[in-house]
Amino acid sequence: MTLYLIFAVILLVMYKALLRPILFSFDPEKVHYFTFSLIKLAHLVGLGGLFRGLYQIKHPSLERELFGLKFSNPVGLAAGFDKNAVLYNELANFGFGFIEIGTTTPLGQEGNPKKRLFRLKDDKGIINRMGFNNKGLDSAIAALKKNKGKLIIGGNIAKNTQTPPEHYTQDSLTCFNALHPYVDYFVLNVSCPNVGSHAKLNDKDYLEELIGAVQKANENFSTKKPILLKIAPDLNTTQLDEIVTLIIQTKLDGVIASNTSTSRKGLSTSEDKLQQIGNGGLSGQPIKDKSTAVIKYLSKKSNKSFPIIGVGGIHSPDDALEKLNAGADLLQIYTGFVYEGPGLIKNINKAIISQTP
Repeated sequence: MTLYLIFAVILLVMYKALLRPILFSFDPEKVHYFTFSLIKLAHLVGLGGLFRGLYQIKHPSLERELFGLKFSNPVGLAAGFDKNAVLYNELANFGFGFIEIGTTTPLGQEGNPKKRLFRLKDDKGIINRMGFNNKGLDSAIAALKKNKGKLIIGGNIAKNTQTPPEHYTQDSLTCFNALHPYVDYFVLNVSCPNVGSHAKLNDKDYLEELIGAVQKANENFSTKKPILLKIAPDLNTTQLDEIVTLIIQTKLDGVIASNTSTSRKGLSTSEDKLQQIGNGGLSGQPIKDKSTAVIKYLSKKSNKSFPIIGVGGIHSPDDALEKLNAGADLLQIYTGFVYEGPGLIKNINKAIISQTP
């Protein structure tokens, strides 16, 4: 057993047995930003190299090439964790193959009233109704100018909450044009349940308008950037059929499946606690099977005609392999990263290597 492996085991045990219980005893949103400070501090005192040695794996069987981009491995960090693009350089040391920043809106906004982030410990889940809280486009660009080029960066973009319906598309275009030089791919986030006018954002006619406008803007750049659509896990088969048709007809570069769910079916958390929490998007283990079913349906229905990034309930290597076997080309984690710690990324990549003939 190498020294690095010994350290990795110690850190994993420390996170689950010591650090996580302490962090989970405090407000989730406050802990989120406290963790950011810890990671920043760790790298300031020179621990970045240690983290790279512990968590990064490079192997030919992990490499992926999709929509013109070369990924060092297929495990990414989903949008919502590094909303303002302030930690992606440090997070890269944990072994991610790509990181998606945002959701970014043209103007900074506070999001929904607090308290708006809740752990479901018995279910290994999270409910959030953050409401696209972020510092806005200018702040994201300033942060992205510090990119050290360690890995692929995605830009998740959307409208401001107070934007009237007739200007929804313009908000996305504003973000797309300004972020274009600084990110490697874009995600149109139309499936978050925590913003107003959610129904319009999922309307097929509106999606055609939005996709067409962003693709037209993409033509104005000498280097075109891949554009993906992030969809909800709660869509029925008729809606999924429409998504498949839409992606193929518009020649969109891919789909992220899936966002958070509004369903509370099958949870171990008591009904009383769920009532106290209220509305919001559910992520983590409770949506694992639903997300995998959406991936499998899209993959089969489309005959693998477009790439799929699988996200939702990945807390173990087996969960990750299940998503890949269902038809996902890349993976993203978020809630699993919170519950399982950074060792999850390395363990998933090791499992993928072991499954390669």
